[in-house]
Amino acid sequence: METVIIILAILAGVIGIAGSILPGLPGTPVSWIGLLLLYIWGPEEMALKTLIVWGVVVAIVSVIDYIVPMYFTKLTGGSRYAERGAMVGLVVGMILTPIGMILGSFLGAFLFEYYYTRQGAGQALKAAIGSFLGFITGTGLKTIVAVLILWKICVFAF
Repeated sequence: METVIIILAILAGVIGIAGSILPGLPGTPVSWIGLLLLYIWGPEEMALKTLIVWGVVVAIVSVIDYIVPMYFTKLTGGSRYAERGAMVGLVVGMILTPIGMILGSFLGAFLFEYYYTRQGAGQALKAAIGSFLGFITGTGLKTIVAVLILWKICVFAF
């Protein structure tokens, strides 16, 4: 039974990392579930404090992930269209792996901002840069937390 729990916890950690990058998957919460599995049934005892601290970190990063893209977009004078365009571009860019996701996010933000607000290419470019930076920041934070949780899972599993 212990081996199954360890495999499930590590799988949750890996899915959490993938979910931190891919839209639609709850990355860090899935990673935290891996920790929860080890807390309840793991081979080594984990302090409740560890589980709570990582839960708080996951909650904070999840909230930041929604706030940061909006903040960067607004900071550069962009609209909600740039944010939506970045998400659409990201989903379309998933076909072409990480480079496509990055370029798709940027181009989506630019095209949506340019088309829907009609403020000109310069403003659309500025908004696209802000939206892109917000996306990268949020994704980076989630990925770092998910990798650290997977590392913690491996520490407690072995």
